[in-house]
Amino acid sequence: MTDAPPPEADRVPGAPHPRETPRVLGHDDVVAEFVAAARSNRLHHAWLLTGPRGTGKATLAWAIARWLLAGGETDDLTVPPDHPVARRIAAMSEPRLHLVRRPVDDKTNRLRSEITVDEVRKLLSFFHMSAAEGGRRIAIVDAADELNTAAANALLKMLEEPPADALILLIAHQPARLLPTIRSRCRTLRLSPLTPETMAQAMEPLEIEGDPVQLAALADGSVGEALRLSGQDGLAVYQSIVDLFATLPRFDRARAAALADVAGGRPGADGDPFDLVITLLDRFLTRTARAGLMGAPLVQAARGEAELMARIAPDDRAARAWAAAQAELSARARRGRAVNLDPSALVMDMLVTLAQAPLAEA
Repeated sequence: MTDAPPPEADRVPGAPHPRETPRVLGHDDVVAEFVAAARSNRLHHAWLLTGPRGTGKATLAWAIARWLLAGGETDDLTVPPDHPVARRIAAMSEPRLHLVRRPVDDKTNRLRSEITVDEVRKLLSFFHMSAAEGGRRIAIVDAADELNTAAANALLKMLEEPPADALILLIAHQPARLLPTIRSRCRTLRLSPLTPETMAQAMEPLEIEGDPVQLAALADGSVGEALRLSGQDGLAVYQSIVDLFATLPRFDRARAAALADVAGGRPGADGDPFDLVITLLDRFLTRTARAGLMGAPLVQAARGEAELMARIAPDDRAARAWAAAQAELSARARRGRAVNLDPSALVMDMLVTLAQAPLAEA
């Protein structure tokens, strides 16, 4: 038996929960848009918060909820941490706020893979029970693209006939996966990747392990991704990818096998090693293709990266070839995962294919 708390689907391992983040960084235009809408007395009942994973969508949702329930007095969504609403939200005891997220399986104490219809029914009960108390009530759905079909249909019905004084904030990493009818009933706030300066500001209090400059470059504007990479030793894995490709046109089979072995590791609390390796291979190919068009990256994510990319992606022809390789890699990863191929064998096959491509002989 263990006294460990159950996992939270909306928390990045090793990071504070978004409800604990005091302010929204790097999205002043989005904040201003919502504040203006709220003060117009025509606040839409449903908002879709979109953008790359890890850029602050959940932080924004919790800030909106905290600000509205506290009276909406500031211009930047901030609320003093000693405000009663802020304290109740931090303790998950605010009666006017409901969170919908992937539940924990009572038998295994593990997170379910989807948000079930029962979770949406709980939301409907929340709105019905709190209606008698009057005032604004807020729900956060994190993430809406994790709703299963029945849950999505139940939520759609709620959006079509919204409860009085209800505000529903839907977080979506991949909004294209949502029902078009859900998207059409929401007003959208799109968050862009964070700038390097904002990344550094956001990462400073998190005590992330690893070079913050390299992590910021590799995370591509996502603090959440930087946290994930840090927790899974992503910089070391990316360095091994750069070192492997630096041996081309000679293919270092031993280095490739070591990388494939990493991909074959068992998933843990910090994430899936196969997903990490595939993500970093994808990012390496994307950065290489970009180097062919724009020159080697000014900020390196690994030692020797700029020199390598300048050699193997010297022009736009090479950029197109590496971009095509990236698309093929993503397709192979999806196919391999769909049929449960051995992760190590799948990654080794990808590496051999890339090494044999004409562009690798540059």
